[in-house]
Amino acid sequence: VQLQASGGGLVQAGGSLRLSCTSSGRTFSSYVMGWFRQVPGKERDFVAAISWSGGSTYYSDSVKGRFTISRDNAKNTVYLQMNSLKPEDTAVYYCAAAPGYRLVSSVGEYHYWGQGTQVTVSS
Repeated sequence: VQLQASGGGLVQAGGSLRLSCTSSGRTFSSYVMGWFRQVPGKERDFVAAISWSGGSTYYSDSVKGRFTISRDNAKNTVYLQMNSLKPEDTAVYYCAAAPGYRLVSSVGEYHYWGQGTQVTVSS
């Protein structure tokens, strides 16, 4: 599974961005998909995850109510809609794929990773 993330950029606080992550694999719909973020010098943190069907989602407390994860299996794409952005949301955002059916938040549970896309929120 190869993942390609896009959609990052520079936005003012309070603004919105939508990240996309497209998979080249045929088995996209059989993976739990997640988004993580990382700032220099810190560990990669969980942001959100979505089940195979898209019917179940899971968010970190820091983004709950502001971010929405979704997926379109016909397009092999997972999205992260980010609203009400804050300067502390600034990070490189990574999409990832985990085998199985559990909505997991641990980096080690995800086997495939995209290259990351930079999100910068100015105050």
